[in-house]
Amino acid sequence: MSTNINGKTVVVTGGAEGLGLSMIENFLKGGAKLAIILDVNEKLGIKTSSELKKKYGVDRVFFLKCDVTKDLDQIYEEITKVCTTVDVLINNAGVLDEKNIRRTLEINAIAVMEWTMKFYDLMRKDFHGNGGTIINVSSIFGYRLVPFSYIYNGSKAAVLAFSRSLGQKYNYDKTGVRVLTLCPGLTHTTLSKNGNVRDDDTFDDLVKWVKDYQWQNVDDVGQATVDIFHKAESGTAWVAEGGDPAKEI
Repeated sequence: MSTNINGKTVVVTGGAEGLGLSMIENFLKGGAKLAIILDVNEKLGIKTSSELKKKYGVDRVFFLKCDVTKDLDQIYEEITKVCTTVDVLINNAGVLDEKNIRRTLEINAIAVMEWTMKFYDLMRKDFHGNGGTIINVSSIFGYRLVPFSYIYNGSKAAVLAFSRSLGQKYNYDKTGVRVLTLCPGLTHTTLSKNGNVRDDDTFDDLVKWVKDYQWQNVDDVGQATVDIFHKAESGTAWVAEGGDPAKEI
């Protein structure tokens, strides 16, 4: 399959800010034909879309308000009405909310699986699609053990196992759909600033712990996403940490 970004249609959940926005910008810089921003924050989504249209062209950016836990069928219908194909889906939307297990799992894991399978069937060549790429955002804490964010870590571990399994050569050879996993390290985003942990003691210990950790900016992850799009084989998982180039796990 082609790993050339030029002319591609890219859909990104959680795309109005942070990692998702950086991913969109990097794909637009690389020549993507259309970037569809999906985000639950309508006000921010409209603002981001307007800014990107001024920068990259009014016909290259489109925003849809979207709750990934509820709006899959509606958004899928709206997208497929205006797009003959979707080449790239990036499941980026996520939360850090240790006080709400169900919300964390529904957004971070269940929605990722549901959105993946819906667009997987649209893309797959044996279902008359053109093939494509799905990039699911996990985390370094999807495979590293830390004592602070166990609900979040469990949700991201589910994404990692699901994506690696679906992306196996057996499935790729049949469908032409490449499934990749990106595991970002600690990144300066609203999620890292506004996340909820179980109790105050845990939060205090977490604050001390992260001070000594390697942090990175959102554009480091946005660039890493484009890099793995260019080179990664289906079923592989990649870590983007500390601003270093993405490395296969």
